[in-house]
Amino acid sequence: MKNRLITLVDLGLDSSFDASMTFVQGITGNINAGWDRPYLDVNFVRTRDHETAFSALTTPSTVLHVMAHGDHSEEPSFLSTDGETQVSLKSLADWFLDHQWGIASGVVIADGCKTGIGKWQRAIRDCIQDDITYIGTSTVIGWYEATVFCSAFYGALVRNRGLGRTPAEQGWDAANRAIRAYETLTDQRCPYKPVVLTPSRQALRSMAG
Repeated sequence: MKNRLITLVDLGLDSSFDASMTFVQGITGNINAGWDRPYLDVNFVRTRDHETAFSALTTPSTVLHVMAHGDHSEEPSFLSTDGETQVSLKSLADWFLDHQWGIASGVVIADGCKTGIGKWQRAIRDCIQDDITYIGTSTVIGWYEATVFCSAFYGALVRNRGLGRTPAEQGWDAANRAIRAYETLTDQRCPYKPVVLTPSRQALRSMAG
């Protein structure tokens, strides 16, 4: 069985995002500990360099998991806590046009505040090569919400072997299982929301060159 690749990208760049990334790495490490050989491969990137960030965001993966502040004051962007690093989805779409490859992961988790709104979804569509399950948030979130949801999501993703199902379909199933688990554990509505997104016309033109 081919290993599943999880690409973790930290663009928040502070101690709280570091703690969240460490937590997710711990989850994947615990999952691997239960197998004779590693079942999940993890590609972890923390950077302020845009080219490095773009390369990480477009690495073909089962799951692309980005942790940062979600900013849409001007255009949807991943933003660091100190405000010095900003990666906009428009700049990623432009990079896609120049290089003819974009986001190639079946599942994209935009782990920041209010990344599930329509403006974010429309911008993500300009950056993707194929249909994806996009998981964004409907409100302001913190470390607690992120860790509860992500632990349930990765647990559900691994339990589902996904035979005959695309990574996007596996991610959709895992996200909905994680939402139910979150709401059972917290007695609160889950702020994470999955949606299936297809490439926009701009994305299709970018792939065509």
